[in-house]
Amino acid sequence: MSGPHRKLINDPDQLIEDLIEGMVSAHPELLCVEGDTGRAIVARHGARKGKVGIVVGGGSGHEPAFAGFVGQGLADAAPLGNVFASPSPSQIVDAGLSADGGSGVLFLYGNYTGDVMNFGMAEEALEQHEIVARSFVVTDDIASAPPERIAERRGIAGGFFVFKAAGAAADRGATFEEVVTAATHANDATRTMGVALSACILPQAGRANFELPSGEMEIGMGIHGEPGIERIPAESADEVVRRLLSPILDELALKAGDKVAVLVNGLGSTTLMELYIIFRRVSATLSDLGVTVYRNWVGEYCTSLDMEGASISVMRLDEFLTPLLDHPCQTPALSVGNTPLPEVETQRPVRRRKVAAAGETALKGDLVKSGEITPDLFLKMMRTGASAIFEARDHLCALDGQIGDGDHGITMEIGWKAVLSQLDEVYENVTITDMCNRIADAFLEAVGASAGPLYASGFLNAGKSVSDRLNLDQGALVQWLSGMSEGIARRGGAVVGDKTMLDAWEPAAKAAAKAAETGASCQECLVAAARAANEGAELTRNMKSRKGRSQKLGVRSVGHVDPGAVSAALLIQSWSTAVSTNRL
Repeated sequence: MSGPHRKLINDPDQLIEDLIEGMVSAHPELLCVEGDTGRAIVARHGARKGKVGIVVGGGSGHEPAFAGFVGQGLADAAPLGNVFASPSPSQIVDAGLSADGGSGVLFLYGNYTGDVMNFGMAEEALEQHEIVARSFVVTDDIASAPPERIAERRGIAGGFFVFKAAGAAADRGATFEEVVTAATHANDATRTMGVALSACILPQAGRANFELPSGEMEIGMGIHGEPGIERIPAESADEVVRRLLSPILDELALKAGDKVAVLVNGLGSTTLMELYIIFRRVSATLSDLGVTVYRNWVGEYCTSLDMEGASISVMRLDEFLTPLLDHPCQTPALSVGNTPLPEVETQRPVRRRKVAAAGETALKGDLVKSGEITPDLFLKMMRTGASAIFEARDHLCALDGQIGDGDHGITMEIGWKAVLSQLDEVYENVTITDMCNRIADAFLEAVGASAGPLYASGFLNAGKSVSDRLNLDQGALVQWLSGMSEGIARRGGAVVGDKTMLDAWEPAAKAAAKAAETGASCQECLVAAARAANEGAELTRNMKSRKGRSQKLGVRSVGHVDPGAVSAALLIQSWSTAVSTNRL
């Protein structure tokens, strides 16, 4: 077996910081970094008084998207998340503050669970700064849902056109609602289909996140390295174009005399030769239909790290969209117009009030002190859980690669490393609720993705449920586990059977409650919880996913366990072990 694939990177834990430093230093006339998080890439000539702020964003690994579209005439800022993971709310808030010109800020991003949750939380946070913010999700991917469920579709490379239209409308002085209308019109007029010839390789893992044998290809994959909706024998370029373009033509109902814009997008390792060969057939097919290609772009605009493959995006043009497409812009990845853009008086953010994090609760004399699980033991449980996640990182990534983007182990590792950093600062007399608040902050700040807000909500809710206690007895432990499960369910909107981490958390909480009713000890309650969590995780194998990225796979998700449920079971098992060894 060959070793890990080599990449030209330094410390994997500093990957995004190195990327940002390199990108900004390569384009100093266009970009800068604003905010406390260091993750908001901002246009030097973007935000200005009276202009609607445009923020585009998502995870890294899609370069030049999303920060490559930051610049005059397009986006004002882009928060950059970890590889294939949404930015955190605080990173998004930094971008929103930098983009604000007093007329509201519009967030534009792909329709992914983690992005929806994190950008939604950022909207709420910006309200504390008296800034109106709203999200617009791109849904151009035909493969991810049928037309009757178009709102469930993913946003992939076609976001290029939606960002361009919204950015141009804002730059032309449109009102907030007019900018939303421009984004809506562009999204409705855009369709995309893609094909993958290889899996991508996550920098931290060094291995492909799923197996794609030579001579086969995936139809309809997303932009996060996840498998597509169908695997078929490899075809010629012309046949691939026919397969991808046919549903696009059907849905857009193109006819003779129509005008379109076309994007042939490479996914990271596809040569420009291949992309031009693809465009050749796209252009000829449209010409045969009497459809004019008004503008086209061929190259890499929204990649999936180093995946081999391509996508085709088509936007049907009209009198409303054509001027927006033609509107001048200057960004690292896209320049429209041949003359230098006029200098604008950029408005730098002045409202830098940091939104307060969850504070420490004062240790009060009336806290309930009965119970086996003390703050010291709880701290040991959390550290034991972190170690279990670190050991299982590659296994969790492999599980995720079968139905997702292959980064779940890395995401959880990032989260628990941040947790350990927070817990290293725990002071004397800290309570379990205090530690839960710190853990929640760590997940929310470090992770992004869906796991960030889900675990943050779980720990906050769990800590709140035992805020009257110093130590946890059996009943309080049950309250804490139930609080975790309920917080996760409330934030994610999932139920048991959706093939998510909740399929482990909810059975665990119920099993602990049942054990406590029989007089079981805390350790025995955790043993019962761990057993139920493992059984719940295994039951996800035969479920069809109804939430998250794997939802788009439909029946192809059957036969694989949910990695989030597996990591939840690992945590609960490790906590049971920590309590057991503490009693020896």
